[in-house]
Amino acid sequence: MSDPATPDKPTIGEVRANNRFDPERLRHWLEPRLEGLAGSLEISQFTRGASNPTFLITAGDRRLVLRKKPPGELLASAHQVDREFRVMKALGETGFPVPTMRVLCEDESVIGQAFYVMDFLEGRIFRDARMPGVTAAERAALYDDLNTTLARLHQIDWRAAGLADYGRPGNYFERQIGRWTRQYRGAETEHVEDMERLIENLPRRVPADDTITIVHGDYRPENVMFHLTEPRVIAVLDWELSTLGHPLADLAYNCILYHSTSESWGTLVDVDLTAAGIPTELQYIDAYCGKTARAGVDDFDFYLAFSLFRLASIGQGVFKRNLDGIGNADAASDNLGVKVLARTARDILER
Repeated sequence: MSDPATPDKPTIGEVRANNRFDPERLRHWLEPRLEGLAGSLEISQFTRGASNPTFLITAGDRRLVLRKKPPGELLASAHQVDREFRVMKALGETGFPVPTMRVLCEDESVIGQAFYVMDFLEGRIFRDARMPGVTAAERAALYDDLNTTLARLHQIDWRAAGLADYGRPGNYFERQIGRWTRQYRGAETEHVEDMERLIENLPRRVPADDTITIVHGDYRPENVMFHLTEPRVIAVLDWELSTLGHPLADLAYNCILYHSTSESWGTLVDVDLTAAGIPTELQYIDAYCGKTARAGVDDFDFYLAFSLFRLASIGQGVFKRNLDGIGNADAASDNLGVKVLARTARDILER
């Protein structure tokens, strides 16, 4: 994770009280499993994003990243760090840009929750999709490689990569709408009419196209790391929502940036895209289609609305965890973010 103004500098702070664990217990577990690891561990926490708490481990001159489940009672099928570890390990073996996976621990007695450890990478992460601090030409190249990397993911042979059982192939949107409806209900704190309309109407618009690929599930600039000086993706991060699914769900989720006004993501709404070197939404879609030999996209509004609905459901879970004191941030005073996403999704679906 990086600060928007200095994307090569991670945002790191003290470990939050609800995520503290015993470094010595961790050290004793890691030492026989990681060659060359010795001495005391210094642990700090990445402070931005990540529904699965993420930590920097420093041992002498060696740096590693630990990612674990959050504390407390969790929603069904959420925060499966074992799946993240598995998919990144498999993709790394194909040459796809991911961090090097080191160890997975499912024994909750070690630090309180399941976790995995991977190598720390030096690079740039643009939390702000407007990518401040770079030239328009570089910004264009960054967005092009963001697009290229997504297209590359969707062309990986998931069977050959050992991921044939990573999800249930087929009927992706029906299953996802059902899943995120259940997740939303499990974290619901008030009636949101726009969410109710989406839950009712999305199933009626599911497309006939049932293409199956590996999908990341949360693909956007904040979840990829670029080279420190080159406009090149060196790692795709945060695979918590990955599965076997429909590639256009990933593409549409990436395109939320053109519709969301959330400053936490760095909205592209009202940005002079030409001057900024950022492709328009249509140009981004066309570039992806060209790289994947897809003739085009019918009813892109469905894919967008679905992606916004899913993000609203995720946001509801985050809001509830923070409200219950087990989240990665202090509780918000209201649930406005979820309501805005739901309204935007409904407007797109019904336009």
